[in-house]
Amino acid sequence: MTHRIEQVNNLIRREISELLQRQVKDPRLGSFVAVTEVSTSPDLKYAKIFVSRIGSEGEKQETLNVLAGASGFLRNELAKRLNLRRIPELSFQWDDSIERGAHLLQLIDKISLDREH
Repeated sequence: MTHRIEQVNNLIRREISELLQRQVKDPRLGSFVAVTEVSTSPDLKYAKIFVSRIGSEGEKQETLNVLAGASGFLRNELAKRLNLRRIPELSFQWDDSIERGAHLLQLIDKISLDREH
């Protein structure tokens, strides 16, 4: 990945996070949706936005649906905020790395407790 793509990814991640926090007022999103990563294609036509939040499977799917519905608004806002020739089409993907990390920590804690006994 080139340095320019990394910069664009970080910029989009920061701006989307701020927009979700301050501009998008949909109660179905809940109180906290984390943008964990952005992966932009080399031609800057497409960007995968990886998001995470704590909740049930139904809430996760609803979050993705709400974000997909808001992608036009978010893309429009990015066009206003970013000085890029082309604003990529946004697609939202679920990132379960936080849940996997929590699960690994639980397993480590369990092994530590088993060794103590």
